[in-house]
Amino acid sequence: MSPFGSWTLEAIRSEGASLSWLEELRFEWLPATQSAISQILDSKTIILIIDKEYMWLEKYITMSINKTSLGRPLIPIVSIDALYPQYSDIIGGEMIDMFEDMLSLAYKQEYFFWYIGRGECKRCDIAKRSDRSYLWIMDENFQNAMTLHSYDKHIDIKLLQLYALFDKSLSAVLFGETEFES
Repeated sequence: MSPFGSWTLEAIRSEGASLSWLEELRFEWLPATQSAISQILDSKTIILIIDKEYMWLEKYITMSINKTSLGRPLIPIVSIDALYPQYSDIIGGEMIDMFEDMLSLAYKQEYFFWYIGRGECKRCDIAKRSDRSYLWIMDENFQNAMTLHSYDKHIDIKLLQLYALFDKSLSAVLFGETEFES
C-alpha cells in the first residue's frame, strides 16, 4: 500500500499531459483532499455548495459519486440547495448562524462543506467559516484550499479532472490501495 502523496503523483502522471497542470498544485490538493476523505471515512455527510455559474457540476457530482458500478459504500452527500432552496438569499452572519444551527440539529455536527466556485461569491461564506470545509476556490487564495482561476479557458475541463481524481482517490482509500501519511 503506497502513501497517499505517492499514489496521487502516480495517478496524475498516469493520465499523461492532460493532467500535468495538477502536478504543480498537488501540494494544495493533498492536505485538502486527505481531510475531506478522512471526514467521509468518519461518516460525515458532504454538504455540497456550488457557485451558480458551475451548477452543472453539482448535478454531475451528486449523480456520479454513488454510481452502483463503483462497487463502494454509498457516500452521504446533499446539495445545500436541496436542504434550503432559499440559501442564496441568506445575507449576514446572523442568518448564517441560524442556518448552521439547523444543520447542527439535522446532522449532529457530522457534516462538512464542499464548496466549488469563486471566492467572492456569497454562497461561499458559510464554507469559509468552517475549518472542516473542502474548498475549490477560484480567484482567491485561501488556506487549505485548492486555488483555481475562473478566467482559465479550460476551467470546466479542470473541474471535471479534479472531480475524477477525487473520485479515484476516494475509491483507492476505501479499497486499501493507498493510505494517509501520519
